[in-house]
Amino acid sequence: MTEHTPLILDVAGTTLTADDRRRLAHPLAGGVILFARNWESRAQLLELTAAIKAVRSDLLICVDHEGGRVQRFRTDGFTHLPPMRALGQLWDDDGQGARARQGAGAMRATNAATAAGYVLGSELRACGVDFSFTPVLDLDYGESGVIGDRSFHRDPRVVALLAKSLMHGLLQAGMAHCGKHFPGHGFVQADSHTDIPVDRRSLKAILADDAAPYPWLSSTLASVMPAHVIYPKVDARPAGFSRRWLQEILRGQLRFDGAIFSDDLSMEGARRIDGQPVGYTDAALAALDAGCDLVLLCNQSLGGSRVLDEVLEGLEAAAADGRWQPSADSESRRLALLPETLPQPWDELMLQPAYMAALDCLP
Repeated sequence: MTEHTPLILDVAGTTLTADDRRRLAHPLAGGVILFARNWESRAQLLELTAAIKAVRSDLLICVDHEGGRVQRFRTDGFTHLPPMRALGQLWDDDGQGARARQGAGAMRATNAATAAGYVLGSELRACGVDFSFTPVLDLDYGESGVIGDRSFHRDPRVVALLAKSLMHGLLQAGMAHCGKHFPGHGFVQADSHTDIPVDRRSLKAILADDAAPYPWLSSTLASVMPAHVIYPKVDARPAGFSRRWLQEILRGQLRFDGAIFSDDLSMEGARRIDGQPVGYTDAALAALDAGCDLVLLCNQSLGGSRVLDEVLEGLEAAAADGRWQPSADSESRRLALLPETLPQPWDELMLQPAYMAALDCLP
């Protein structure tokens, strides 16, 4: 079987259990996604990430750490990062009156976005975290509660430039990134965590507006996460399960060649395909078949659940009987997301001039 480790799974607590270690050692496990429940302190997080790497050094340790309300680690010295909308508001601010400040407006916003990326990435890396699912490229229509202030702006040009600036800061910290949620989650009101959103616009309208940042950033994006949203004028399946969206449009038309992550397969938007309810293994196989390189399955390690074991066993069986073909290209894309440099220890980071300057740039 071609080596391919597609499953990003979760762990239950602040230390690894025997079940966690067994799953992480499985040849189809590619990484871990951490949550606030996995956090007590910086020292504890560093011990947890070291324990994960001791199981397998190539496991990708991930987190949703965007800033604003989506920031898993908030205490023991972690900087409270602003929501991305604050950077968009800086862009719009002409710097007049009481808010006047040298470099205000668009240039200050791009500097602040780079600073946010650098602070975000360097603090996480100092605690052993490899990768964050950021930035959000969805547009801010003012309608989506789940996206809301996680979006930079309504204008896709502003979104692309601020996202590129944030990605530059992450790169300075030695961290890759993930643009989400392709082709756009901001237009629909429904939350794909609890519902199956439907966006009835045409492909032309979506590509001209919501999806516009993706080709503009195609030479920069390291990875992309598709939305659990159905765009019926393009495909009856949610984007993350759609060969048309992922292979024909994202890879073919928009020429993206980085890694594609599914969004969390435990979300309601992933629990029904072609109008039919599906199990976790079938959802994982559908996402991989559509063109995802990696699949996320979150919050399934709790309460003695066997879901993660069932999916690992199901993927193994599917590969053995030919229902799924592991991909060496997908594995190469996963490995490319791992940091290539050593992280800076926290105490040294706190005294680094570039880090202190970045803090001063944050809104």
